[in-house]
Amino acid sequence: MAQGELPPQIKDQLQQFQSLQNQLQVLAQQKAQMEARSKEFQRAQEALGEAADDTTVYRNVGSLLIKTKGKEAVLKDIGDESETLEVRLKNFEKQESRLRESLTELQSKIENGLRRMQGGGQSE
Repeated sequence: MAQGELPPQIKDQLQQFQSLQNQLQVLAQQKAQMEARSKEFQRAQEALGEAADDTTVYRNVGSLLIKTKGKEAVLKDIGDESETLEVRLKNFEKQESRLRESLTELQSKIENGLRRMQGGGQSE
């Protein structure tokens, strides 16, 4: 192997590390979108909570506003969607935690491999 060239195992680990970093970045973006949506649900629930029971409520469906069956029905729908979103957020957090653990382990392996290379104690 030429001087300064990385062994194939370390190259593979570096590629895997970059892939995991990309996955973590995508996951963080998706999680942020879900958190923003969750906050929207909270604001909608608060606004509906303050509205009179006989208030006409419309729901945005695509590019249309559709009249709903009433405040209580919308509150129930928002509550259901909010619960589903919370479950998904918890799953994202678990996934994020696992990815971070994998990144830490892989980083350690790469660092150890590079140290062995610098020390002249290559083992392949």
